[in-house]
Amino acid sequence: MRFDLDSPDPGILDSIKEPEELFVILLEIMKRLRSETGCLWDREQNHQSLKNSLIEEAYEAVEAIDSGDSHDLSEELGDLLLQVVFHGQIGEEESQFTHSDIIRTIIKKLLRRHSHVFGTAAAGSSREILENWEDIKRQERKSSKKKKDSIFSGIPRSLPALHYAYEIQNRASRLGFDWEKAGDVYEKIVEELKELEVEAQSGSQSAALELGDLLFSIVNYGRHLKIDIDKSIRDSCSRFTDRFKLMEEMARKEGIDFKKLSLQEKDRLWERAKKKL
Repeated sequence: MRFDLDSPDPGILDSIKEPEELFVILLEIMKRLRSETGCLWDREQNHQSLKNSLIEEAYEAVEAIDSGDSHDLSEELGDLLLQVVFHGQIGEEESQFTHSDIIRTIIKKLLRRHSHVFGTAAAGSSREILENWEDIKRQERKSSKKKKDSIFSGIPRSLPALHYAYEIQNRASRLGFDWEKAGDVYEKIVEELKELEVEAQSGSQSAALELGDLLFSIVNYGRHLKIDIDKSIRDSCSRFTDRFKLMEEMARKEGIDFKKLSLQEKDRLWERAKKKL
């Protein structure tokens, strides 16, 4: 049964099981939304105006993964897919590229970068697969119009800073440029901390650079310990805000104006909150 956009019945969608059929309907809906008889807001959008939405939807999908809610994840992935389709429709209208170009390109990339599955390359471990992958990507960069033959090419600068640092370190590691042990990285952290202290005490503007070096080393240490540094700092933020809100709540219940408390009194509340959370 064909889905009629002039009198759409959402109930029909539940009977459609093939993803390709549903994808075609999604493309038709987006095309209609961008048409003269569609939605004014959708028609006004372009690649630039949708950038933040693309990033936000990606973060919401990650949050759904962390929550462990599969229904929520399914919905958020749908929102993320909508962003791809939205950009694809704009690309078609402006004769930049088509949805077929998007899909064809990723299919070719998957085939090319998985030569150990679809070709004759041998790879007995994840490390060998990544090394092969970097060799393949290096060849891709040589033939690319961008002409940027560097292992760091393709890392978007718009990534959150901690993730950006991790990707840089991870790619360098694939070429063998890495610390051998986590303990070595820890010593580097101690070294960077001392350098930061010297620059901070002297009032030097170089303190900002030293702080960056320290954070870079901490990210590296987390990578060696197999710790998701972004999740680690987010968990710390959540723990801090939960404890702080509990402090405020305790002060309220005791009829105390939290703002007027001395730092020592706030510290005592903090210790009480830590014992509960």
